[in-house]
Amino acid sequence: MTGLGLRAGVAALAMMALPVLAQGKQDFTLHNKTGYTINEVYVSPSKSKSWEEDVMGKDVLEDGERVDITFSRKEKTCLWDLKVVYDDGEEAEWDGFDLCETSKIAIRYNRKTGETSADYE
Repeated sequence: MTGLGLRAGVAALAMMALPVLAQGKQDFTLHNKTGYTINEVYVSPSKSKSWEEDVMGKDVLEDGERVDITFSRKEKTCLWDLKVVYDDGEEAEWDGFDLCETSKIAIRYNRKTGETSADYE
């Protein structure tokens, strides 16, 4: 490899590593396994009294899709609440996820019981 090619390769590796370094320890992947479209997702510190902004923005989370939710490295809070709003306006909420210990959350809907649940790891 020539000197120019080597420098370009090292620069490319360094640029790929930057996003990893910038991630917060609370980052997680949300997986929609409900059978329905989720229009809004809110993640708020458990101590907060408001839901803040929809982290999906203008996007939606279709059934079977996943979204990576990221935090600033400066964020220190570990306990977070999660709220989703489906395309029909129905909502589901969970309190107290330890996002410092959780990297994946899967939301499921049980049609027989009408209950929404969240599995996490």
